[in-house]
Amino acid sequence: MRQLTYIILFLLGATAYSQDMSAGFTLLETGKYEEAKTFFGEVLEDYPDNKTARLCYGRALGLSGESGKARTLFTNLKADYPTDFEVGLNYAESLLWDSDFGAAKDFYETLVAKDSTSFSALLGYANTLSNLKEYDAAITYVNKALTVQPGNANAAGSKKFMRLGKANQLTTAFQYDAAIQLLKSALEDMPNDEQIISALANTYIAKKDYDNANTMYNQLSDTLTSQVGKSLVAHLQKDDKLALTLAQESIAFAKADTTKIITANERYIQALIWNGKYATARTAIEDLKSTFPTNARVAALKATLGMYTGTFKKSIEVYNGILEKDSASFDGNLGIANAYRAQGNLDEAYAFAKNTLTFYPNQKDATGLMKTIESSLAPVIETRAAYTEDNGDNQAYSAGLTATLPFTSRFKAIFSYNYRTTENMTTNTMAYNTNASLGAHYRVINNTWLEGTLGFVKADSDANEYTDVNGSIFVKSRPFPLQFLEVGYSRTLQDFNAALLDEKIFMNNYSLNYNMGTNINLGWYTGLMHTQQTDGNSRNLLFTSLYYNFTKKPTLKGGINYQYVGFKDQVPTLYFSPSKYQAVELFLDLTGQAGKWSYAGNAAGGLQVVEDDEATTLFRVEARVQYAISSRFQMGAYGKYSNIASATAAGFEFMEVGLKLRWQVLEKGIIKM
Repeated sequence: MRQLTYIILFLLGATAYSQDMSAGFTLLETGKYEEAKTFFGEVLEDYPDNKTARLCYGRALGLSGESGKARTLFTNLKADYPTDFEVGLNYAESLLWDSDFGAAKDFYETLVAKDSTSFSALLGYANTLSNLKEYDAAITYVNKALTVQPGNANAAGSKKFMRLGKANQLTTAFQYDAAIQLLKSALEDMPNDEQIISALANTYIAKKDYDNANTMYNQLSDTLTSQVGKSLVAHLQKDDKLALTLAQESIAFAKADTTKIITANERYIQALIWNGKYATARTAIEDLKSTFPTNARVAALKATLGMYTGTFKKSIEVYNGILEKDSASFDGNLGIANAYRAQGNLDEAYAFAKNTLTFYPNQKDATGLMKTIESSLAPVIETRAAYTEDNGDNQAYSAGLTATLPFTSRFKAIFSYNYRTTENMTTNTMAYNTNASLGAHYRVINNTWLEGTLGFVKADSDANEYTDVNGSIFVKSRPFPLQFLEVGYSRTLQDFNAALLDEKIFMNNYSLNYNMGTNINLGWYTGLMHTQQTDGNSRNLLFTSLYYNFTKKPTLKGGINYQYVGFKDQVPTLYFSPSKYQAVELFLDLTGQAGKWSYAGNAAGGLQVVEDDEATTLFRVEARVQYAISSRFQMGAYGKYSNIASATAAGFEFMEVGLKLRWQVLEKGIIKM
């Protein structure tokens, strides 16, 4: 478009001074705008009213970045030549330079109305509409311009960017197929265009069509873009080792270009993080930071590492630093939103996710985070039913309901109701018990919660009927990165079978549970419990587990468990109460998801010793499967088996199967975020 305008100006300048100004026209056409500005400024000193010199000087001003001065000059020129069409074209373009797209649209409409065959007017109007993101109309008018001048390179280039903009608009609206079709049409017009191919790859990624995304990346001649793109696809396909290999290879293609060096190293460091190589990633970040100390993308990598290693507070500090320099930063806004959510601060997380959308409307990750937070604050009802039996001829049926109602992001109320009936088929004894309680969870600060319940238990057996209180109070916290602490008290009824219900034995449990995770996939869990019983007996329990995380998706971990139980008094005729019980077992734990299905399984086996008796084998297994009927309704089933002696007696076998339903009553919470 610019070349055409220069030709028009040359024709307009066919005056007594045109030969003298030919050198200035050359400066404009070759992009030497500062020199052109000086040249035509000098001409205007001698000939201040020369229209051609004024036009050229105004263009030199606008194209060198002084859009305000250019607009003023062309406004004055239009006042002097109100009916001059070419002056009007330049005035309209000055509005574009000054980013006043609304005014430019209005004025271009008048120009197109005057001459609907003017290539410059049609293309200028199309570009104005494109800047206003009115892509459908923009494409219509750029096609009209191409009808006037078929094959014009400037118009063809503008049409490409209009299609890219429209495709991005469709992708943002989750209309992936329409976006892909539009980009394929653009690629037919411009075969092998790198920007269109990259846009197609990104759209396929958004659609989760990773095979076609890889196909697009393989068509790129830009090897660096191809490599980092395929590395991302490998990560999304859960092949992080391949992602790291591709990312490492990309560094060789970065050469001496700053942007390319950062792009290659950025993907390499991300791949290191995906693979859990945090120490190597930290070193790579520091090396990159020493070369590019103020680069926001390098800072974002440091924050990302903090997210993976559990140092959320440090990540928030880094993201705040990014936002201080650029309040519209995508990495800064969405990154800090995720960091606040991980820290447990849902109000701040939601606010920054919402702020992300002010700069990036309908952005998928930001809208997804907001919906996740809204769902977490919605009222939920969970129901369960189970059947239990053991080799002591005890059978039990139970059913329960739990309703959760968040009132704020920090406070939620919980109602729980359970009913259980148990019968011994040998002695024909039967008992029933009902539990009902009200509870409250309050987030004191970040990921520190105070949780309490208070309710009653009502039991009815062959020889006894009673009602009493039960309840609990716990403090749950993450005191350090990757660590979890729980301290609390609970009062519960011994209700395993009819005989125990008849005895009315309540247990006052004082517990401490601590889990210590690491960044090298090792973890250590320890649980301590001291129990004072209403029958005068007491119990001490220790459970500790050293485990290793083998894989992330699905999550597979395994390790070794040790358990110790000791009772003050031994009452074997009533319940399992050895002075010393020990067990050692190896275990594997698997959790994962496949589409709408989620699953979990746990198996453990080892040896157990009661008092000083001979060791016997123990085995336990548990499995769970759940199906999401909708985003708000899930149905699941589970089963478990155990022969661990600490349940009631040596030689004991226990089996349970059950069903669970979860219903999120509302799409979002009753509170406004």
